[in-house]
This record gives sequence, structure tokens and C-alpha cells, in this order.
Amino acid sequence: MTFCIGIKTKYGIVGLADTRITSGSDTTTSKKLYTVNRRNHSFFIMTSGLRSVRDKAITYFGELIEKEDASFDKMYKAVNGFADQVKRVAKEDKTSLAESGLNFNLYSIIGGQLEEDKEPKLFMLYPEGNWIEIRQGTPFVIIGNTGFGNPVLRRSLKFDEPLEFALKSAFLAFDATRISANDVDYPIDTVILENDTYNIVENRFEQHELHHISEYWNNCLKEAINKLPANVLNKAFQHEEIEDGE
Repeated sequence: MTFCIGIKTKYGIVGLADTRITSGSDTTTSKKLYTVNRRNHSFFIMTSGLRSVRDKAITYFGELIEKEDASFDKMYKAVNGFADQVKRVAKEDKTSLAESGLNFNLYSIIGGQLEEDKEPKLFMLYPEGNWIEIRQGTPFVIIGNTGFGNPVLRRSLKFDEPLEFALKSAFLAFDATRISANDVDYPIDTVILENDTYNIVENRFEQHELHHISEYWNNCLKEAINKLPANVLNKAFQHEEIEDGE
């Protein structure tokens, strides 16, 4: 499985992806992030799904970028370009995968800002090649292992938050997933794209660099539970009096 998250705020975009690859009982590390950084022209792709499908689609898209990147002046055009390659791979491999009991399951998060975009854009691309744009109402999207990271994001993350807050929220969503699922793990890759910079800042973090944040968060949660104004819950421990003969 995978954990990839993209967050759009009024200040730009944050992305985070784990690197765990699981095949049966074997686990390896592989980058799930593809970036293009050019003058006034920067975007990234994060993927969840079969490694072979992902690698093939990215390879095809890389060839397309070499020939036609200049024609992508808005993000939706780049998304459509990658979608065409995903559909191309589906046409080539979907039947044989199904015969082997495997699903064509390539989901993607694509974000960036190109020459004619007024602001950074964030999209989720489905395996069928259709997409949705992530907007202010729900300013984040997760692909892969989606269930465990949602609560912290839905409770805390708003469109008006600064990028630093968005990155912390993304990490806590990853951390909740990591401790709940054995197929999501370090190292993690992050991307930051501030409005109108057209420059994606990419970094990798190992577990030893971020372990203290996990510990701090765990301690904060325990302390918060102890301080909950929940005296009303004491009712759960009260016994009803039982009359004789009952």
C-alpha cells in the first residue's frame, strides 16, 4: 500500500509521500514522487498502485515531456497528458493483469503551477484517466491507505492555514497511518510549492529525524485525554440498585 497526500492552501501546495513498497512478505523502498522544475513551470506527480504500472506510465510521460512540455502552459493540460499515458498503459496491461488476479489501480496526485496558471493547482487522477481538482472546500486528498490520516486533517486543516501548518498536518496524518498499517513507512518525501514561485522544494526525511515529533504528539494526546472535561462519562461506571427478589 501507499500513503500520499496533497494539500492546497491559500499560500500554495504541500505534498508528502511514503516510500514503502510491499510485495508479499518482502519490503523495499522506492520513490513515489516525480517532479518537473523549470522556469515558470513546475509540477509533481505522486502515485499509488502497482509499481510496474506506475513506472511504465511515468516512463511514457517522461518521453512526452521531452517532446511536448512547452505545450503544457496550464496544469490541467499536464494532467490530461499524464492521464493519456495512464490510459495507454491500461490498454496495454489491464487485461493481462486481470488474468493474473491484479487490478489496474493507479491513482495519482498532481500539483503545480505552469505559465498561464493564476495560482498553484492540485488534482487527483483516477485509474480511468478522469480527474477532479482539489479546491477550498476540502483542501486535501489522500491516495493509498486513506482511512487513518483523515481524522486529524478533518479536525484541524482549513484552507487559510499557512504552509507550515499544512506540512505538520500532513506529517501527523502519515504518522497515524504508519502506526496503524505495516505497509506505510519511512523515509518520506516532501514537496512545497509556494504561490507564484514556480519552484518546487523537494526533501527526504528519515525516521530518526522526525521521531521526536511523533513522541511529542503521543504525549500531547495522552495529556489531552486526561484533561478532557468529561465528568458526565462517570455515569458509565454507576451501578443501578437492584431490589431484592429481582
